[in-house]
Amino acid sequence: MWALGGAPKEHRSDSLSAAFRNLDRDAQEDLTRRYEALVAHYGMIPTRNNRGVAHENGSVESSHGHLKAAIRDALLLRVSRDFDDIDAYRGFIDEVVGQHNARNRKRIDLERAALTPLPMRRTIDYDEKIVTVTSSGGFTLRRVFYTVPSRLIGHRLRARIYDDRIECFLGSTPVASLRRGRPISDAKGGHVVDYRHVIHALRRKPMALNALVYRDQLFPRPAYARAFDVLRADLGDKRACKTLVELLALAHERACEGALADIIGADLDAGRTPDLKALRARFAPAAAVPHVTVTLAPLASYNELAVVAVPTPALVDTSLAAGGRP
Repeated sequence: MWALGGAPKEHRSDSLSAAFRNLDRDAQEDLTRRYEALVAHYGMIPTRNNRGVAHENGSVESSHGHLKAAIRDALLLRVSRDFDDIDAYRGFIDEVVGQHNARNRKRIDLERAALTPLPMRRTIDYDEKIVTVTSSGGFTLRRVFYTVPSRLIGHRLRARIYDDRIECFLGSTPVASLRRGRPISDAKGGHVVDYRHVIHALRRKPMALNALVYRDQLFPRPAYARAFDVLRADLGDKRACKTLVELLALAHERACEGALADIIGADLDAGRTPDLKALRARFAPAAAVPHVTVTLAPLASYNELAVVAVPTPALVDTSLAAGGRP
């Protein structure tokens, strides 16, 4: 509607009874309440097609099918379905949709005159929940565990749930932006883990790495996971956990995650295990911390500040004392 520049007088939807019945009562009421708020905000009249008359939405469903076919063809022409990030994928979709709609521009311009004006503000496009950060350094939201910086442990955060991310606020201050996760299955939840959030706790208990349920997501790059498998085979679980945790700490403290992963990968390809001591030396700070010598002033010198100057006596005009004029 914001792309068109107006809202239709009516909003037509399918009956959706099959999908609606699969929701529990709270979810049904929430969906109904939010839909009613949406159409009220844009001044639309909610309508739906007649039950049992499947062809009423045929024109909409047919157009949807054509758009999906256009996206599929564009992906084939692109050769690869891999995108650098979600923004690149959205740009690709916007381009395909724009080309698809260009053929209907004249008809859209005719319909635009019948649209009603948009309200002053858009409706929110997120859900909001209150979550508490536990002692494990994270919180669970919709069956997905998210890690956050350890300074937030014990705090209650306001989480805004978007389709692709979770924005966390402490009061009105934004404190974290997290990738949106999904449960693995109906019986198993999901995890969104950033090793930088938990590395300090792992350094105190490195053996915890061996039994972490989200261990595979803890490794930021495949080279770290490969190194852990090789270290376990060569050194045993205890030393492998200790070494890998220190490698992650090095990547975090020296901001060298990518470069360190490249070196670890090259060592593994050559049949060598990562040498923690050599890697620490390689990624040590380039410049040494300068030695600053502070010379303290003797305390006796502060006595000079305590000397109070004796005020000079005011001169008295004798002519005034004798009643004369100055």
